[in-house]
Amino acid sequence: MLQRILKVILGVVIGVSTLAAGVLAVAVLVTWPRLPSLDVLTDYRPKVPLRVYAAGGELIGEFGEERRSFTRIHDIPPLMKNALLSAEDERFYQHGGVDYVGVLRAALGNIVSGYSRSGASTITMQVAKNFFLSSEKTFTRKFNEALLAFKIEHTLSKDQILELYLNQIYLGQRAYGFAAASQAYFGKPLKDLNISQYAMLAGLPKAPSSYNPVVNPQRARLRQLYVLRRMHELGYINTAQYEAAKQAPLELASPGRDTGVPAQFVAELVRQAMYDKYKDAAYTEGFRVYTTIDAANQRWAFDSLRAGLMDYDRKLGYRGPESFVDLGALTEDRDEALDEALSSIRDSGQLEPGVVLEASPSEVKVYLRGGRFARVKGEGLAFARRALSSKLTPAQQIRPGAVVRIQPNSKGQWEITQMPEVEGAFVSMDPHNGAIRSLVGGFDFNRRSFNHVTQAWRQPGSTFKPFIYSAGLDRGFTASTFINDAPLSIDPASIGGQRWEPKNDDNRYAGMITMRRALALSKNMVSIRILQGIGTDYGQQYASRFGFAAKNNPAYLTMALGAGMVTPLQMAEAYSVLANGGYRTRAYFIDRIEDIDGRVIARTSPQVAGQGAPQVIDPRNAFIMTSMLRDVIRFGTANRAMSLGRTDLAGKTGTTNDFRDAWFAGYNPNLVAVTWVGYDQPRSLGRYGYGGTAALPIWTNYMANALKGQPEVDLPPPEGIVVKPGAGLRGGDEYYLEEFQRTNPELRLNNQGVVPGAARTEEEGTAAPAPDAAQDAVENVKELLF
Repeated sequence: MLQRILKVILGVVIGVSTLAAGVLAVAVLVTWPRLPSLDVLTDYRPKVPLRVYAAGGELIGEFGEERRSFTRIHDIPPLMKNALLSAEDERFYQHGGVDYVGVLRAALGNIVSGYSRSGASTITMQVAKNFFLSSEKTFTRKFNEALLAFKIEHTLSKDQILELYLNQIYLGQRAYGFAAASQAYFGKPLKDLNISQYAMLAGLPKAPSSYNPVVNPQRARLRQLYVLRRMHELGYINTAQYEAAKQAPLELASPGRDTGVPAQFVAELVRQAMYDKYKDAAYTEGFRVYTTIDAANQRWAFDSLRAGLMDYDRKLGYRGPESFVDLGALTEDRDEALDEALSSIRDSGQLEPGVVLEASPSEVKVYLRGGRFARVKGEGLAFARRALSSKLTPAQQIRPGAVVRIQPNSKGQWEITQMPEVEGAFVSMDPHNGAIRSLVGGFDFNRRSFNHVTQAWRQPGSTFKPFIYSAGLDRGFTASTFINDAPLSIDPASIGGQRWEPKNDDNRYAGMITMRRALALSKNMVSIRILQGIGTDYGQQYASRFGFAAKNNPAYLTMALGAGMVTPLQMAEAYSVLANGGYRTRAYFIDRIEDIDGRVIARTSPQVAGQGAPQVIDPRNAFIMTSMLRDVIRFGTANRAMSLGRTDLAGKTGTTNDFRDAWFAGYNPNLVAVTWVGYDQPRSLGRYGYGGTAALPIWTNYMANALKGQPEVDLPPPEGIVVKPGAGLRGGDEYYLEEFQRTNPELRLNNQGVVPGAARTEEEGTAAPAPDAAQDAVENVKELLF
């Protein structure tokens, strides 16, 4: 009887199994031809974002909907692969796409627990799902997933499958693939992570939102410990490594802070250029753009500009809290509410926003994002001490609920500070080929993305004077020509408007003064009289050789004082002409563009001084102008730059009417740098707003780093220069164009300057005939009523 029953049962089982096998076979036969083509895998083209790099390969920007960095399997660190296999598919290299051992283990576990708590998806099955299927939990989807896994295993090698998985999987923080996740969570490439960090990343695929260490640090920690335990059990790490990894700090990248080269303005310029050329494909095709930016120079420029603007802002005093939070209206979870209140306020470098919890004249307690606290006391309160007075209005006081900015000082102690209202720009470039070495378009890109280097059209003030002087040299003036530094009144017809009575900045006048000394002291009257002598039309035309558009610099006498409109980048290009011996080089910031495979698809071919760049002024003119601009630093308005202890520096300060713009443009033969300081909505910078006090310190701080360890460059005079030792300022050499050695008529000076006669130098007073070829230009100078 029992034997018969067993036979019946066995027959039923065999019949059911046969039927099931038949149904399965039919299902496979029907479904297999309908499975999608694997072309998307065999010709894998992920959406890789546009990446922007400094000249040395440092990442400075990334643009695209998905953070992704395609990495070949052989470039993935072994510990990362082992951590992933421990967490997701320990038998990956043994099974054929479906792990039957894993399926049985999962089934038994689910039966014992009474509910489904684990699946048996292999890495291959996850690849199938990520590329071809939805995430719905149905038998049909799971069946198709298994069939696709078999098909994938039949077509690709194990390493190819793992490579696809490592690059395609979503891991939170907009990061796709483990290389991108490494940067997103830790701010480092995969190769620089430790075992603890590998385990944290390996725990993410199971549920990126649940195990995200930024959002859910406690759950992420539990998952990390599980992965470490599995790595230890499977023999991928030894006991000592296991114990050390469990105790190692995670060291997540700080949210909202830049961890790389601070070149967001440059990255945005590249993004705009790439979109103009490639449209939306710029963000998905994995282009790599290498710029001309030098990472070290960029950091020095960034730090110098921020420090200079902060120093200037401190002189104006503390303005008061940025805003206020009603502490009485907060919920029971105060820290969470404070974090929410601070969430819309970004850090700016080391300037952290915080909410004041307690305030007294001796100490201020500040809540910082993430449940941290800072106590500010002593010197840290000095800048904002006035705001702790109860005599001020509530809106001006630092009191509980006030939102303030704090930063660590040089001693590591907290101090109250503020975001400066003033803006600035800094750019440096190689004058020989136009390669931009650093560019900082403002105090903080996240606060204001307006690029003041390329977009801010401002009056250049006295930084424009060298181009008027250069034109004067071209028309027969010399560096030792005497010109009357005395008040004058300009007829309305000559400036296109009303009567103009310009003045020197300090209302002091030196009388007859050489051009060299006048430039060093930035004498306005002399610059105007030079332009009178050469003619405004000629001055305008000559300035265009340096790149200044005529429409932005009208041919009026006000041009002599820099009343036109320029950008800091234009000024850098213009001063490069003087620095490189008279050649017009164009600024550029993209060195080359590579495709996703590293092939160069575009490269900039700059025109180099002396090798294709047009020569726009006589090299002798550039040499003499450089010698005069060196005296601006040695003896004139930029004397503070002598703190650098170099003799090969030349430059010019600039301050516009009502102190609305402060400039310094300077160079040595190998590097030009320009800085500008002002308000976006032009208004007076106040009594500290001179070019020599607001802009020059920024330039000096940068140059101290950029030229450190570099030998001084002392170029010999070009052929055709006449050198007269001891005839310059304070006994220095004086230089003349061979054809223009006569200066002013001898001694017979009227109250407006000179009358025609023989020429004399400032010191020697010797007469010399002018060469016939230069007679016309000399006569033009003679006609000038100084």
